[in-house]
Amino acid sequence: MANKTQPTKASAKKFLDAVENEQKREDSYAILEMMERITGEKAVMWGDSIIGFGSYTYKYASGRTGDWPVTGFSPRKSSLTIYIMTGFKDYLKIMKNLGKHKTGSSCLYIKKLDDIELKLLEKLIVDSVKRIQSKQIDECA
Repeated sequence: MANKTQPTKASAKKFLDAVENEQKREDSYAILEMMERITGEKAVMWGDSIIGFGSYTYKYASGRTGDWPVTGFSPRKSSLTIYIMTGFKDYLKIMKNLGKHKTGSSCLYIKKLDDIELKLLEKLIVDSVKRIQSKQIDECA
């Protein structure tokens, strides 16, 4: 089964302009700029709510494959969701010192950028992107 979330032609900036919460919109633009700088890629809408940068083909242990952004984010109602596709098990020190956040298997959830240490977020994204681009991950987190 292929991943249903695919790149679109929609404008990431128009999507962000429509974010109602001013703080979340401003934080989203800051994340967009950070991810463009880190990846050297322009923002691309994936589906109707994910802003992605670059792409890679993932593979699960079951053999299922698909394409996904190397990194990305989404300004969800409850939090900003940042996609760290390598997961977090290799980043315990960063995660301990990052600030107020929650995680899923490859999702970092934060309420606002003021709640976290931006330099640590950047370090986390940089390392994750480098590992994916150099194929230093075995399978999806």
